[in-house]
Parts: sequence; C-alpha cells; structure tokens
Amino acid sequence: MTTATEAPRGFSPRVALQKVGTSLSNMVMPNIPALIAWGIFTAFFIEKGFTPVPALGGFADSAGTPHTGIVGPMIHYLLPLLIANTGGRMVYEARGAVVGVVATMGVIAGSDELIAQLNLTQPANEQIGQVHMFIGAMIMAPLAAWLMKKLDRLWQDHIPAGFEMLVNMFSAGIFAFLMAVVGFFGLAPVVNGFMSLLSAGVEGLIGLGLLPLVSILIEPAKVFFLNNAINHGVLTPLGLAQASQDGKSILFLLEANPGPGLGILLAYSIFGRGAARASAPGAALIQFVGGIHEIYFPYVLMKPILILAAIGGGMTGVFLNVLFHTGLRSPAAPGSIIAILGAATPDSYLGIIIAVLGATAVSFVLAMLLLKVGKQDDGDIVSATAKMEQMKGKKSSVAGALTGAGGAGAGAASAADDSGHTGPIQRIVFACDAGMGSSAMGATVLRKKVRGAGFDDVEVTNKAISSLNDEWDVVVTQKELTDRARQRTGSAIHVSVDQFMNSPRYDEVVDLVRRRNNGEDASDDADAADTAATADGGNASGTAAAGAGAAAAGAGATATGTAPSPRGRHAAEVPATGETAAADTDAAPQILSRDSIVLQGSATGSDSAIDEAGSLLVAAGAVGEDYVSAMHDREASVSTFMGNGLAIPHGTNEAKSSIRRSAMTFTRYPGGIDWNGSPVTFVVGIAGQGNEHLELLQKVAMTFSDPAQVERLEKATSPDEILDIFGSDKE
Repeated sequence: MTTATEAPRGFSPRVALQKVGTSLSNMVMPNIPALIAWGIFTAFFIEKGFTPVPALGGFADSAGTPHTGIVGPMIHYLLPLLIANTGGRMVYEARGAVVGVVATMGVIAGSDELIAQLNLTQPANEQIGQVHMFIGAMIMAPLAAWLMKKLDRLWQDHIPAGFEMLVNMFSAGIFAFLMAVVGFFGLAPVVNGFMSLLSAGVEGLIGLGLLPLVSILIEPAKVFFLNNAINHGVLTPLGLAQASQDGKSILFLLEANPGPGLGILLAYSIFGRGAARASAPGAALIQFVGGIHEIYFPYVLMKPILILAAIGGGMTGVFLNVLFHTGLRSPAAPGSIIAILGAATPDSYLGIIIAVLGATAVSFVLAMLLLKVGKQDDGDIVSATAKMEQMKGKKSSVAGALTGAGGAGAGAASAADDSGHTGPIQRIVFACDAGMGSSAMGATVLRKKVRGAGFDDVEVTNKAISSLNDEWDVVVTQKELTDRARQRTGSAIHVSVDQFMNSPRYDEVVDLVRRRNNGEDASDDADAADTAATADGGNASGTAAAGAGAAAAGAGATATGTAPSPRGRHAAEVPATGETAAADTDAAPQILSRDSIVLQGSATGSDSAIDEAGSLLVAAGAVGEDYVSAMHDREASVSTFMGNGLAIPHGTNEAKSSIRRSAMTFTRYPGGIDWNGSPVTFVVGIAGQGNEHLELLQKVAMTFSDPAQVERLEKATSPDEILDIFGSDKE
C-alpha cells in the first residue's frame, strides 16, 4: 500500500448527527414503497377520497355501520412494524428483526392504552386520536436488537452442542417479551409526550406563519448530509400523523422541493465557468427529474455563499405551499418532481407547481448575483465533489460520473475517498455467490488474525452477494466477483484474494483495522479497493457459509470442543449434524462418513476430480445426479481452489434444490493433480443444506491453516485417522 495521511479522528457533532440521520434513513427508505401504497389507499378509499369505500377506508357507511378499514391499521400497525423490522435487521439481522418488532408492538400497545385512558376524561368532541409509533419503532427496534446481540455474546461460547436452537429460541422469546413490557410502560409515555410537543411546535409555526423559517435549518443540513435526522426523525413521523387525519401534509414538502437546487444549477449553466458550467445542465436534469438532490451539493460547496440561494429558494417554496394549502399523502422519495406530483392530492397540484417554480426562480436570481461576486475556479467542482463525498462518508457515483470527480479524481481532498468507507472498521464480510462454505474457510483464518490482533469487537462474517446491502466496512471477494459485490456495497472497502488459506491480504486487512480503529495515521486505504484487480482475488464462491460459525475456532475452540454458538455469526444457526445432538447418529447421517473418504483418488485433473467428488456425494444419498453438473458449472465461473493444496468443489446456488441433505467428501491425491494451473492434493466436496455442515467445515479450515495438520492428512492411512484429524464423530 502507498502511504497517505488520514485526518485525525475524534468526536464530531456533525458526524455523530450524520450517523444518526443515516440510521434513521436506512430504516425508513426501504419502506417507502409501503408508505406509497398506504398513500394510494388513502387517495382512493377514505371518506374524502376519489372513490370512497367504507370497508377499505375505515368510516361509517350510509347505514351508520362503522368499519375498521385498511388505511388505519396500515399506518398504526403495519408501517411502524415494518420500520421496526428493518431497524432490528440492520443491527442483528433476522434475530434482531423479530425481537425489534415484538418490542415495538409493546410501544404501540402502550401508547394506545395511554390514549384510551386519557379519552375517558375527555368530552366526546375532544377525543384524542392514536399516536403512530414511527419514532417509537426507530428507537425501540434497534435498541432491542443491539441488546439481544450483546446478550447472545455472553453465552454463545458456553452452549452445549445440540442445545443451540433451544437456547436461541427461548432466549430471544423471553427477551422480546421483556422489551415489549419495557416499551409498554417505559417508552410509550415518552414518545407520546415527544410527539405531542413536536406537533404543537409545528402547528405553532404554521399558525404564526413562520414555517418558511425551517428552511434556514433544512437547506444547509441537506448540503452537509444532516437532513436525514430532521427529515426521517421528525418530519416523516409528524407528516404521516398529519396525513392520517387530514389526508395530506405539507411537512413532506419541506425537504423534497427540487426548486432550490434546480435554481442554483440553472444559474451555473448560464453564469458558471469551465467544468462547473459544462456539467450543470446534466446535473439539473438528474436533480429535477431523477430526484437525486445530492448532485447539486458540490456546486454549493464550491462557493459556500450559495447556501443563501438555497435558503431563499427553500423559504419561498414553503411560503407558497402554505399559501396554497398544499400537501402530499405520503413521503416523496426520491425528491423528483414526478414522485412529488404522484404523491400530491388533487387540490395541491397547482400550488405545488407554483411553489417549485417560485423556489427555482428565487434561488436562480440569488445564485446569479452570488456567482458574480468573487472568483470562480474552473477546477473547483472536482475538489468540491471530493469534499462532499468526504462529508457523506462514501462515494457519490452520480456526482463522480457527471463531473469526472469523486474518489480518485479528487486528488488529495481525502486520502480515503477511493476506499469508500472512511471510518473505523467494525464489520467485515466475505461475500460469495452460492454460500456453500468454501471461501468461508478464509473467513475463519481472517477472523483468527483479527482476534489475535486484539480486535474482538470487529465482526467477521459471511454472506452471499445476493443478500449484501451497503452496510459493510470491508468486503472480501474473489476478483471475478468483486464487481458484483461493488454494485451492492459501493461504500465499502473491497479486497480480493486468491488463496483463502494463507493470503497476504489478510495481514493488510488486519493492518487497516489497526490503523483505523486506533486512530493512527492511515496508509492510502484506496489501495485496499484497487487491489481487487491485482491482488489475490480470492474464491468467494463459497464464502458465505462456513465463515459464520468459525469465530469460535478462531478464538480457540478445539476440533472436538463444543459447537460455536450461531448468534453473532449470522449464518451458523444449527450444529454441524443438524438440530440433533452429535451423538444421535440414528436420527441423521453424518456430514462426513468413512464411505465418503478416499485416500487414493484416481482423478488426474480438476474435471475428473469434480466427477469423483460428485459421485461420492451421489453415493452418500446427499444429492441428485444433476448436482454434479452444477459443480462443473460453478468451477467454470469461479475457481474453488483454496490454496495450501486444497480445492472445495460445490454446486451453484441454483442447484440447491438438488441437495437432499448436507454432506462432505474427502479425496486425497498423493501425487497431486493440476487444478487449472494450481497443484491440489486434497479435494473436499460439499453439498450444504442450511448450515448443518458448518461446524465440520470450520474444522477443515483450521486444519488446513496448520502445516502440521496438513502433514498428518498426507500421512494418514485410514478414514478413521482423517475423521480424527477433523474431529468428526465416526459413523
């Protein structure tokens, strides 16, 4: 790696608020389609809708019969619980999602109980409506998931083999129950009071005609990526509550109006210079129609005084929206004029168009005047884009592509821009295609190195590429898969390896973790991403499965010790022999049996070795004949050579339906065979159903990372010796 200097790390209120806003945004944004669906139900079926339907809209029919409908339950239960599911999953995947949803249900029920008791003391015409627990979900779900994760780590290494599922199910159920009680009695009153305070504040601003003043806060916040905390933490929950009562809310328009940014970009298109002027028209189209507001942020950062133009345009837009009593049924995301008009109520179309045009005109005039003050530098747009990416904490592919800046083009603006992730390293994932387990053996080795360096809190886990989202700090893949992984994790550092057992890239990753997490001067972390084209480029084809359960081995679990606990490792959720204890050999066949061990293989190359491994899997009754063809397909797309004389062929993701049970085979070739240019002595075939094969696979990983154990495998004279080395029960 080349060297560069990374800015010293310390507490930054801006960064802290940005992280909170990003978390809130990550909980809300995936559920925007559900909010839009609710908005459509509202538009058509409520009493004031296009086509009122009492049974769907939830109002009394002509005979006076009341109906519950779908609109009310959706906003009161479904939408907050969807957000809770997303928030809990962000922290602790499926386990966190379940606990978070149950805990949030406690908050919802607690709020309803408080409102019901309060209404007993209110006249019939002053009854208080339900408080929708969006903020409660954003607080309770991540908190419950985080606490569950911490609790699991207390006992994960002390669960007897075969009792993992029992402990995991009951611990999560009991803890979810406790958190629901805490939400019912503890958090619900706090959130109700907070929502009442915020609602009163907004109503006061509207009543006094001061709502346009919020643009003084929102417009600068957008440019510095602080708006998510305001938008998703306050405006969206309040807007949804208002829309559920009035059918629309102006609060959805405070941040989404594209007028201020459009005016600035149009001013650059006419009065700008150089690269900024050339790129501004394209940016204007993307911002106004595509709804990607961040595209105009570099233009403001290039000349910070232009924030006044954004504020002026924003205030004008809010004033006109208030004047025409406009509103949206649901949030508009992205902030495209198409999305805004799609979510608008019919009586708001004209007012919204006037507000957008007014905001555009004011920001254009102000930006025009400000551009004529002071000097414009043709190259500023490049460094301004880099500055924006540094504040955002990851690259902007849209801005970088449009301006020719971003990342590498930013020069010295930020040493870590090219690496995407710029903060401490907390989450490392091995990404693969099928998730059968081969490349996860590398995760075992890397995890051991990370733990050995003293970073016990750094998560090293595994995923199939198809299940990745942009939440990982470092992503390790084979070079053939790196581009696919980048499409899903654009803000991560990407590292490729060829040999999962002893790649030199592992030490570089550990060094990166040490520098980032200890706040030392960093090397040019961009190399970690760029080495994907020239580095080891590792086989990710099977990363996902085994790396999950390997942490215990990396921390010192012996080959014959208890199975590692699944929690905190994500993938390994059952012991290696399924949900039964290892001793229950009558209930389930062994993953690796004597009959599946061949000490003198007959193959001469990779193709025939795959056939040999596949025939052993078929003979064991683990797979159908078509699985062998899928093993060849896998090898044709991504090599399963692991390094240290080991290859682990397995089928493609599509071939999982051919797997009848989990099984492994072991074939030794004393003279060695050629595996597409690499020498291989041992071939381990895999058919993984669920996670049953993970415990044994982790032992394979630890065995092949130890030269002494590899020598024992070379000298073994019987299948029993092989089973002893891998610590597998004999069948």
